Amino acid sequence: MSTSGNQPPNMSGQLHTNPRNVDFVAPADASGSRQPSLTAGLPQARIDGAPVHLVDEAGALAVIADAAAHRTSRPLGVVSINLDHVYHFSTARSERSAEHSSDIEWFNLVDGAPIAAQVKRMTGTSYPKLSGSDLIGPVLDDAALHGHTIAVVGGSSDVTEALKARLSADWPGLVFAGHWVPSRAELATPDASHALAKELQAANVDILLVCLGKPRQEDWIAAYGAETGAGALLAFGAVVDFLAGRVSRAPRWISSAGFEWAWRLMLEPRRLFRRYVIQGPGAYVAVRRSTNG
Repeated sequence: MSTSGNQPPNMSGQLHTNPRNVDFVAPADASGSRQPSLTAGLPQARIDGAPVHLVDEAGALAVIADAAAHRTSRPLGVVSINLDHVYHFSTARSERSAEHSSDIEWFNLVDGAPIAAQVKRMTGTSYPKLSGSDLIGPVLDDAALHGHTIAVVGGSSDVTEALKARLSADWPGLVFAGHWVPSRAELATPDASHALAKELQAANVDILLVCLGKPRQEDWIAAYGAETGAGALLAFGAVVDFLAGRVSRAPRWISSAGFEWAWRLMLEPRRLFRRYVIQGPGAYVAVRRSTNG
């Protein structure tokens, strides 16, 4: 399978602490008692029923860095809330929700122009899009600075060597524990997933990139993430391919204009046509109907 308790950061001055139509939810464990939390007190909006934390890039990076530096039995699960997420975890389509796992502290970030636009309609405040592909560079910068250990789950074994070479060249201070490429059958088998989590725990991983695509990556983190011992588990999808150079990021002007989806569809039409053309419109309608009530 393998190929190779602090306080939340002070966001004052970076966030609008009480935008209209925003609720604040402090996580609780299964018994209902409060636990020390990195996300408690952060403003939230609800997109199709899912809480979205309203932070800027610096705020998001501070939470992830704190989770990596101070590992606990309840790790941070970082999720991109975009149309693909809304489609797979819509409250109207399914009762399942990865965010219901009390073993993970979920950190849900605005990702994509439709989500950012709806958040602005609901709160009256603009918050930036924080995709995994935008955050991964600064996350690895901080990890390298502090000598953290990272590992990657997902992608193809074809990119392992390119991934190792890129990480070594661009982040020499980083400790790379390895690239695990489980099959779908292994991911669907509890014994195999428990074994994978045990391997990752033995590797003493601080930050785990879980690049399995939605909804598989969120489901796997919810079920097995706490067993890995990682401080932060990043559900970052195609980031492994971006890091390895297998897929090119959209030019910044295209991303800023909200058309990165079109760029990706152009590059991978067979894989992404269903996501963007068939599943996307219904998810967009669900986003526009979102309220905080």
